[in-house]
Amino acid sequence: MIRMTEPSKITGVPDHQPAAGGIAARARASVGPKYLTGLNPEQRDAVETLDGPVLVLAGAGTGKTRVLTTRIAHILSQGRARPSEILSVTFTNKAAREMKHRLGQMLGQAVEGMPWLGTFHSIGGRILRTHAELAQLKSNFTVLDTDDQVRLLKQLLQADNIDDKRWPARMLAGLIDGWKNRGLTPSQVPSGEAAVFANGKGGKLYASYQERLKILNAADFGDLLLEDIRIFREHPDILRQYQQRFKYILVDEYQDTNVAQYLWLRLLSQAPAKPASPTVIPGRLEEPNPESGDESSARDSGSAPSAHPGMTAVGPTKNICCVGDDDQSIYGWRGAEVDNILRFDHDFPGAKVIRLERNYRSTGHILAAASHLIAHNEGRLGKTLRTEDQDGEKVTVTGSWDSEEEARGIGEEIEQIQRQGEKLNEIAILVRASYQMREFEDRFVTLGLPYRVIGGPRFYERAEIRDALAYLRVINSPADDLAFERIVNVPKRGLGDATVQLLHDHARKRRIPLFEAARAVVETDELKPKARGSLRDVVAQFDRWRAQREVTAHTDLAQIVLDESGYTEMWQKDRSADAAGRLENLKELVRSMEEFENLQGFLEHISLVMDRDSGADEDAVSLMTLHSAKGLEFDNVFLPGWEEGLFPSQRTLDEQGRAGLEEERRLGHVGLTRARRRAKIYFATNRRIHGTWSTTIPSRFLDELPAANVEITESKGGSAWGGTGGYGASRFDDMEAFGSTYSTPGWQRAQANRNKGGSRNGGGGRGGFEEEASNFSSSSSSGPDFGSFSSRRRGPLTIEGELVAKSTGTTSEFSLSDRVFHQKFGYGRVTRIDGNKLTIAFDKAGEKKVVDSFVQRA
Repeated sequence: MIRMTEPSKITGVPDHQPAAGGIAARARASVGPKYLTGLNPEQRDAVETLDGPVLVLAGAGTGKTRVLTTRIAHILSQGRARPSEILSVTFTNKAAREMKHRLGQMLGQAVEGMPWLGTFHSIGGRILRTHAELAQLKSNFTVLDTDDQVRLLKQLLQADNIDDKRWPARMLAGLIDGWKNRGLTPSQVPSGEAAVFANGKGGKLYASYQERLKILNAADFGDLLLEDIRIFREHPDILRQYQQRFKYILVDEYQDTNVAQYLWLRLLSQAPAKPASPTVIPGRLEEPNPESGDESSARDSGSAPSAHPGMTAVGPTKNICCVGDDDQSIYGWRGAEVDNILRFDHDFPGAKVIRLERNYRSTGHILAAASHLIAHNEGRLGKTLRTEDQDGEKVTVTGSWDSEEEARGIGEEIEQIQRQGEKLNEIAILVRASYQMREFEDRFVTLGLPYRVIGGPRFYERAEIRDALAYLRVINSPADDLAFERIVNVPKRGLGDATVQLLHDHARKRRIPLFEAARAVVETDELKPKARGSLRDVVAQFDRWRAQREVTAHTDLAQIVLDESGYTEMWQKDRSADAAGRLENLKELVRSMEEFENLQGFLEHISLVMDRDSGADEDAVSLMTLHSAKGLEFDNVFLPGWEEGLFPSQRTLDEQGRAGLEEERRLGHVGLTRARRRAKIYFATNRRIHGTWSTTIPSRFLDELPAANVEITESKGGSAWGGTGGYGASRFDDMEAFGSTYSTPGWQRAQANRNKGGSRNGGGGRGGFEEEASNFSSSSSSGPDFGSFSSRRRGPLTIEGELVAKSTGTTSEFSLSDRVFHQKFGYGRVTRIDGNKLTIAFDKAGEKKVVDSFVQRA
């Protein structure tokens, strides 16, 4: 680490030292550290502004991660702080790992000694483990996930005789999570909000839940920050230690922070405080009133919150740099507050705001479309993305008859892109709602296109993995009741619901964990001999495994536990089709533990991170929701479902009004800016939602796209969107094929109307964008002719690859024993012929019945 020496302390400077403004000094300054090479002026300004609060407004693809990591490297190389004196928080472990890797490259060595670079929850958890006793916990407390949280709340509802069907535990879990995201303890929850659950019992249940967590030596994700905030407020000496420790604070994705994260950061970002009379300094915030439960007072009154009642700040806000993009704040539904970034200069007076507007990802047309769309939002700080590269291809907008045709059309385009030699890994389909995925998955299976669903079922959420983890959690923390209850009878040991209920009653009366209740019960006659013997064996096994933990590698211990518990044997004896896969998953779980030093480190990782790691190396199309796509980028991005009610979401509009509309528009901005080279928008006239077909109209966001950067294209999925009354072209539109000589007045009128071209939606257009679509179709030979049916001929009607309008009375051109190839099933031999239906014995897929048009001679 390079230490800077103040010029005033340098003595004996020789006369030949270069002048401050001399050529040599300027030449040396122009070189600068290597890590500054290649930064544009705005990026360099963000890196080199080290004093005071700084907000870096970094648009999509403007190099925010580079700026953040380079800033840390600059702080270290300039000797401004030691690695352990820098607090850098991100939202994902992946981002934290990427930052450490880049720092190592910049500084020419692996970055060591940065223990405070990580996610909010991982750093909050570390602080809480250090001071666990102040939160009535032990340092080895368990972090509960959502599933465990719901199970615990179900127990509390049953104990309080509350109908779980009328008042679901998952609903209560959502309420509690929302209160914790806002930094509210049970005593601070407003009575009106507490009354919405179980006839006013919400607040009482929240308090019971927190009390039960202490008994179980457990915390949920919200506690990792909420307990920190409480400790900081109640123990100013501890807060002062951390304030003195962190000389620089850096925050990534600041637009996604919630109130609890905001308060946590604000407490740490103040200069160390000293005891003083309980007065309020003008311009400083008062603490939220614990009685009112109104956290807004901690945000709306002014600048920084005092660290603790009776404490006042003794200096300015320390060096805090927040990097974010108000145009990418899309997580309001889970507590994110876009106001945190919009009010930054108000919360941190004198803050410098630096805008990064040069985009290094997308082409000019894509950026222009995204910028024009987001400009319709009122709640934004304002910036315009630009690029110095070429404009590239225009954003395309394609209409289709229904969602099935939409899936077929996108499938056709993806196959065409693949034929051009491009990788499937560079193709993504971003949907607004997860139910849109099914039709794409079905279509890709039919086409034989490899795909991966991002955000689907994850490895650590599978039943067999959760069972194995439950065993390990009980070994690590005997007070983990939820884990113990999960596996006490897995595999089957004759310990049914009655035994578990008995343990719960005993544990509740004596206020002890279930494991200790089991140890006590086996010494009594309350259980039948068989159940008592099984439970005694379980207790003895965990005692033995816990003793082995001290002398056995955690990977070996995991294998021992799976074998001795009978869990592996249970799946070996299972005759179901997925038993073999479950056994492979258990082996993979043991392998995944190797990179961790100990069992607790591995369990901590599982609690905080659930990365999807299956199929990562396969060349496949990525299918995900728009929310899951944030932070990713692809050469080709398909955006289906741009229809009113679906996008923007009607539910969001109903619940949040204008704020919801603006967040939906930001979601569209995020979707467009995921694309590097091509962005393709689709909408359907008809869509099946929850099993019911609905007629839809194009999204209002289409009218907000700039016509100069958008091209209207025709669907490749079978029929073009449009036609009389909004319907697709009919096979009767081109009647000349029948050689008709009708000359009735009605026929003549129909012919005249057909030649003249009708309204493509039967009247009632949607505004400027649709007029542009009509103009485009009449002036461009490459686009669809929305007004003329005769220019479109519908081919044979195909639904999900199955030919419908084909006679089944014809004789197949194939013969018995012919060798054939099917795109999905592979190679096979014809064993039976029934008209145009073939029975084929495929080499790998077995015997299947198919229509002969789906196979070709091998």
